[in-house]
Amino acid sequence: MSDGRGPLATVIAVTGGKGGVGKTNVAINLAAGLSRLDHRVALIDGDFGLGSVDVMLGLTSQAHIGHVLTGERTLDEVLLDGPCGLRVLSAGSGVQRLTALTAEQRGRLDALLAEARATHDFLVIDTAPGIGDHVVTLLTAAQHVLLVTSTDPAAMVDAYAVAKVLWQTAPAAEISLVANGVRNDAEGRLAFRQIDRAAVRFLGHHLRYLGHVPDDPAVREAIVQQRALVEHVPQAPASRSLRLMATRLATLNAQPGGLRLMPPAGDPDKTEVWRCA
Repeated sequence: MSDGRGPLATVIAVTGGKGGVGKTNVAINLAAGLSRLDHRVALIDGDFGLGSVDVMLGLTSQAHIGHVLTGERTLDEVLLDGPCGLRVLSAGSGVQRLTALTAEQRGRLDALLAEARATHDFLVIDTAPGIGDHVVTLLTAAQHVLLVTSTDPAAMVDAYAVAKVLWQTAPAAEISLVANGVRNDAEGRLAFRQIDRAAVRFLGHHLRYLGHVPDDPAVREAIVQQRALVEHVPQAPASRSLRLMATRLATLNAQPGGLRLMPPAGDPDKTEVWRCA
């Protein structure tokens, strides 16, 4: 376990403008990948009322984040044991009251995040798609935002829209792009350059490129099996890409002006602590 990071967890929000780009799958596997590296990681389902992280991991939850926000349960009472030592906070499904938080609930959400940061090395928040108020709230609570997109033109336009709204709210926000379901890294970088050029031209901001997830049948297999891909098929091409991105995230270094991604640490096979292989 790393003990040079300081007393509070690094908060990473995973978001995407359009549903169906694989955002939740990326969040799950990056969180599990960080946990494989022997970090204390909590994965928080931030799609309040319509969460799916617990379902995708085959977890059964009797309580969810809504019970913490109403004061019925504590954080420790609702955290679930996930793959690779990961802790998971479910968002509940079909809970309409969670789609619009009250001021009191927002205060409890702040307290929840503060408590989770004090007991973990990383918090990974899987937000809802789009640019709703509670999505922006979670994005601004993060020190680093990962923007997931496919090469679908509509998904890329929506990804740009999320970046625009976030930078309007938090001009210093650090945003990195993850190109999901692409043929290769070149295609992922092409999607990145297209969005980045628009961001520079119209918003005056640069995106960063975290990496790509190749189109891989093992992704679908893991989803059907309700398993994290990096645990289920660790040597699959998509799994290797996700593990490499997790290794890069593990080297997040706090510097003046915000967090910066340090250079890749190399082959994930040589740096991982194999907690769940």
